[in-house]
Amino acid sequence: MTTLDDSKPAHQICNKVHINELFVVRSIDLDYHLALFFKICNYLPMKHLHLSPAWFFTDGSGEQLDPRLFALLRGIHQQNKLTAAAEGCGMSYRHAWNLLQHWEAFFGAALIDKQRGRGSRLSLLGEKLLWAEQRVAARLEPQLESLSSEINLEIAHLLEGNKPVLRLHASHGYAVALLPRFMDELPLDLQYCSPADSLAALARNACDLAGFHLPIGTGTGLYREYRKRLQPRNHRIIQFITRCQGLMLRPGNPLGISGLHDLIDKDLRFINRQTSSGTRALLDALLKEQQLSNKAINGYEQEEFTHSAVAAYIAADMADVGFGVEAAARQFGLDFIPLAQERYVMACHRQLLKDPKFLRFLDIIAGQPFRNAVSGLPGYTSNDSGQINTIDEVFGRNSRVTTGQNTHSTR
Repeated sequence: MTTLDDSKPAHQICNKVHINELFVVRSIDLDYHLALFFKICNYLPMKHLHLSPAWFFTDGSGEQLDPRLFALLRGIHQQNKLTAAAEGCGMSYRHAWNLLQHWEAFFGAALIDKQRGRGSRLSLLGEKLLWAEQRVAARLEPQLESLSSEINLEIAHLLEGNKPVLRLHASHGYAVALLPRFMDELPLDLQYCSPADSLAALARNACDLAGFHLPIGTGTGLYREYRKRLQPRNHRIIQFITRCQGLMLRPGNPLGISGLHDLIDKDLRFINRQTSSGTRALLDALLKEQQLSNKAINGYEQEEFTHSAVAAYIAADMADVGFGVEAAARQFGLDFIPLAQERYVMACHRQLLKDPKFLRFLDIIAGQPFRNAVSGLPGYTSNDSGQINTIDEVFGRNSRVTTGQNTHSTR
């Protein structure tokens, strides 16, 4: 947990991207604002904060780009009409048009292409700006969500005292990211990390739940690796969701890719996940089972840190194909080829099973509101959410866990 210290910064996240002679600076400096916010927290009803970054484009003379431009570009990309995009941003058509003209002069190039009878489309520069924003947002997403969790807990402690906190260390994913909005009065300390790091945190009692994912019917090496970190007498597994992983492709699949074999010794651009991720481990397992060499994949060493960052990279035409969940592909309008199903599970110590905060957590993930939210994610299901299994049930049968058991059934 991060604590405030007047002698040094609490948090600063900064990312710089250089486009021609323009520096794009994206920063969040929370020191002063956090201190001020905490001082007034005692006078406010409890609220949950969500951090979202802001962009600042600055040229050599110090002129800064209006961040509302990104919302307008996003609307034009989605609707192909400036009038509809302006309305969605709460702007008049005149204001939106003036905004575009001003920043086209700023960049010295067009941001949209108006086509008679066909509305408006983003120019190449407009597309690059929009994809740059989405790519950086996707890359920073886990850090910002972890930071949001820390800040919300600080606020909760100030307003309500030291209430019991459920500590979840987990591999980042779309379903896990839904959890904070369903926690109600249950304080959740959600920290994103690799599967190995989450299980290591559980071993040293640094968290209550460790989230990781297990492929169904493949990846026996992954099962052995994770199994070594768990003890049948002391640990239990909670079923969370099932999701689909596969190849994310440029719209229309122009290279005609049909499977992993089409990545070998081909003139294409691949974007990978980082080495420590469970998704990277799954890809390596699939390649090994098909006797394919990762060294023969152009771009295998190029890495991003989230599913959405991989998808944004492809959507920006910086790569042709990547590996990740279907939800990320659909979010960015990409084609998708399913290759594997996997269960996202959470491990815990057996003694946690009787803890009231844990029982409340089980009720939440097994409840209909959360399941409905998961069903809205492409490639995700939550049929067994909240089911508890022993280590032997999960790892002894290579993920062939008996489904449909009563929630909270195995103690």
